[in-house]
Amino acid sequence: MIWEMNYERKIGKVREKFEEHNIEAMLITNPTNIFYLSGFSGSAGYVLLTAEKAYLITDFRYEEQAQKEIPLHIFELVILSTKIIDKIKDLVENENIKKLGIETKYMTVDFYNELNKNLSHCNLVSVKSIIEELRIVKNEEEIIRIKKAAKIADLAFKHIVKFIKPGVKEFEVAAEIEYFMRRKGASKASFDIIAASGERAALPHGTASEKELKKGDLLVMDFGAVYKGYCSDITRTVVVGKASEEQCNIYDIVLEAQKRALQAVAVNMPCSELDSVARNIIESYGYGDKFGHSLGHGVGIEVHEPPAVSKNSTVNLSPGMVITIEPGIYIEGWGGVRIEDMVLVTEQGPQVLTTSTKELLEI
Repeated sequence: MIWEMNYERKIGKVREKFEEHNIEAMLITNPTNIFYLSGFSGSAGYVLLTAEKAYLITDFRYEEQAQKEIPLHIFELVILSTKIIDKIKDLVENENIKKLGIETKYMTVDFYNELNKNLSHCNLVSVKSIIEELRIVKNEEEIIRIKKAAKIADLAFKHIVKFIKPGVKEFEVAAEIEYFMRRKGASKASFDIIAASGERAALPHGTASEKELKKGDLLVMDFGAVYKGYCSDITRTVVVGKASEEQCNIYDIVLEAQKRALQAVAVNMPCSELDSVARNIIESYGYGDKFGHSLGHGVGIEVHEPPAVSKNSTVNLSPGMVITIEPGIYIEGWGGVRIEDMVLVTEQGPQVLTTSTKELLEI
């Protein structure tokens, strides 16, 4: 019942944007936004929202799934018996829609041209970020799912440190993490798991390779779980064997930057200012040019979604946002260190959702 009420609120907020964007209805084609508004997780679907009605359009392959996933008292389920363009045309004409908002960011040129050709009496209006902006602030039920996804990731880290040893290959580490997370209830990993060791740890997005772990290697592991449609994201860096003095020093710098940024999270704080908290610390140690990415990003249905926690961001933090804090130092030919946690922004202060130890583990 709570989820159904949330769908009604979400749809209502989209409709409130119609006048601002000078549209009478909106066609949603991005699967992530369709899931957000309806709960439908199939790979072939469309949502048409008018001022009064909501249609979920799919084909016979997903009919039973849609009946189970979507709130049928809110959505009229339309099962295609013709081409999607023809069905959209019929609905638009029956609803007498003259100005239709479309998500051009997620639409192929061919599909846009087909719409434009067939909806000759309807003006197509490109609308950007209406739903994405709503998704930035999570409601209570979304936060419950994100917390569960974070818990699964934490359990996976606790498990994988027992698996790591010299001779194990990076892709075996990644496979073991994903297998464990699925056994704990994840539907899949949030993204291709990063397991980068030795010199490869200097690659911020060094997806797992056939490289074997060696004594003295730094190992950066970045991974997350998807639980009931919502993601988690965590990074931990460990040392295979005994850590060198330089590895300890670099790790301590990144950890200091990460902890200071976590402590600084507050309602109304500009994301750009939060980025600078960690960046200034790393720069003060002379490694500013070795931290080349943003401090973090939003997490929700997608593992990377607004807001960007970057020096160029214009967004201020609000209660209900879930963001990552993930500073790093990457030195070509040497390796790298990144430490990442997920944080829920609340009026009472930051709530860290990933709780795995950040002590430098020597495995």
